[in-house]
Amino acid sequence: MEDLEVLTWPLYGSASKDLALMVSDDGFKPDLILSIARGGLLIAGSLAYALGVKNLHVMNVEYYTGRGERLEFPVILPPPLTLVDLESARVLIADDVADTGHTLAMVRDYVMPQVGEVRTAVIYQKPISVMQCDYVWRHTDKWIDFPWSTDAALVRPHGSDDHS
Repeated sequence: MEDLEVLTWPLYGSASKDLALMVSDDGFKPDLILSIARGGLLIAGSLAYALGVKNLHVMNVEYYTGRGERLEFPVILPPPLTLVDLESARVLIADDVADTGHTLAMVRDYVMPQVGEVRTAVIYQKPISVMQCDYVWRHTDKWIDFPWSTDAALVRPHGSDDHS
């Protein structure tokens, strides 16, 4: 059996609450939460509810193409994020994991010149990450099975080969 870090739905509930408490206890009050899709969508929504933040933005970034397979560097997918009139905003960037950290670093560097303050929150951070996130629920060097991505997709992605 492979060495895995398994996040169950009940454990995710605890993790997201603990992460929100870290942000709150630190005194950081984000004006908006920026989700890195797809993995950050659930954690961003959970943090938004727990922290009373109604302003959510999504940034689509592709890096991993399969288990342990990734592009050479992360790519921002269209439409690009435009943060208009937010030069003094406090932004919390949310994602499920800082694996290599390259995606989070790219998003942070993209957003930072447009806003007042940027912090990052993740459920997991790996030791190889080039990013040291501000709020981390757990550190691990294992492959992580998230409850939302453990099972194969029910349908083939649009445009995939359908030769069975």
